[in-house]
Amino acid sequence: MSPAGDRAAPCTPACVTGSASRVPPAELARRYAALSYEIGLGVAQGERLAEPHALRARARGILGALGVRLEEEPKTLTVRTVNGTPPESRRTRPGTLIVANHISWLDVVSLLAVEPVTVLAKREVGQWPVVGTLARRAGSQFIDRDGLRQLPTTVADVASALRSGRSVLVFPQATTWCSVPGGRFRRATFQAAADAGAPVRPVTIRYYQHGTRSTTAAFLGDESFGASLHRVARARGLAVRVTAHAPLLGSDRRELAAEAQAVIGAHEMPAHV
Repeated sequence: MSPAGDRAAPCTPACVTGSASRVPPAELARRYAALSYEIGLGVAQGERLAEPHALRARARGILGALGVRLEEEPKTLTVRTVNGTPPESRRTRPGTLIVANHISWLDVVSLLAVEPVTVLAKREVGQWPVVGTLARRAGSQFIDRDGLRQLPTTVADVASALRSGRSVLVFPQATTWCSVPGGRFRRATFQAAADAGAPVRPVTIRYYQHGTRSTTAAFLGDESFGASLHRVARARGLAVRVTAHAPLLGSDRRELAAEAQAVIGAHEMPAHV
């Protein structure tokens, strides 16, 4: 989640389509019970939750509990160099800066189910009941989106994590949007990748219901987490598709941000003009 820039978006809770296909009350109760079980396992694991195999298992378990099908497309391994000379390679192979469009709180769960990484999240997430505890134990880093003075420190911390070989997940849009293109990508965290000589992997996240594009999972405006969770839990036939694109390597944060956004939003029509 970007710590700076305009966060106002034309997407509001009104953009979210009501789920026309819902599970019956008995199935909804079963899903909540399964979700509670998965959360309980995560809490019981304590600091071990940050271990990659544990984090992936819990993320996949949460998706399964909510009845969300994960569709993971194969990764592209070939690295593309963006205009600008990439920094010289170092003895220690850096981690990857994973950047994705932001639609829902479910994005994080879906991406961790594919590749457990350090998540850079807004400070408010760390204060959510239960979810905040799990996020902290999973090794997430929290930032104040309004704290411009904190920005250089955040960039330095992300660069340090990348240099150490850890991969970091960020959402360069300033807030959640109901469509993939959304707002323009903020550039600050791309500077961390440039400083660390780390590749940037763009990832596109899309949600479907019964095979049709859906905004059911979108988390927008001042909607409460509980309301969003309930809409997801009662939805029938919900799926999330995670598409990882070719990694980008470069030294110019503007070029990296523009190219990553272009790749993620390719062939997508924005919901708002």
